[in-house]
Amino acid sequence: MKRLLLAFLITSTTAFADTSFPGVTSIMSLKEFHAAGLDKLSPEQLKALDGAIMRHFEGAVKTAAKQEANKIASETIALEEERSLLQRFGLPSLSLTQDWRNKPALTGRVTRWVGGNSFQLENGQIWEGGEPIVYELVDKEIEISPRPNGQFALVVDGKNTTIRIRRVK
Repeated sequence: MKRLLLAFLITSTTAFADTSFPGVTSIMSLKEFHAAGLDKLSPEQLKALDGAIMRHFEGAVKTAAKQEANKIASETIALEEERSLLQRFGLPSLSLTQDWRNKPALTGRVTRWVGGNSFQLENGQIWEGGEPIVYELVDKEIEISPRPNGQFALVVDGKNTTIRIRRVK
């Protein structure tokens, strides 16, 4: 997406640079034109002046576009270097700096079963057990605790065991 934006930026700025310059005579008032002493120039000299201004403008636009493109490219490269190898392939990061113990547990009440090993909470979330859930969960208070590497554990109220689960929806 950023490459597409970069290509659009470069082409749009060069497209603006291709617009014809109306000339010094049309952008200055008659009073300014005479005060600058440009009325003493021949039409060929005015044309050369207009060409020099246009070349300067085109160069400034191209330089600005290159600087912006370099800035976007360097930001993209810096962001890509910060991502871990696993994140580049869409996998969760296994960073040792992430402390799962500080994440709060989710508590709620199960409203219904949604298939063989899946259940729905009051807030609409659907969770599925990674192993068989042998407890009746409907209308029970449960706690979903975070575990390492983005995993979760189901703790049923009054039971002394945990069950590995994952969020489906």
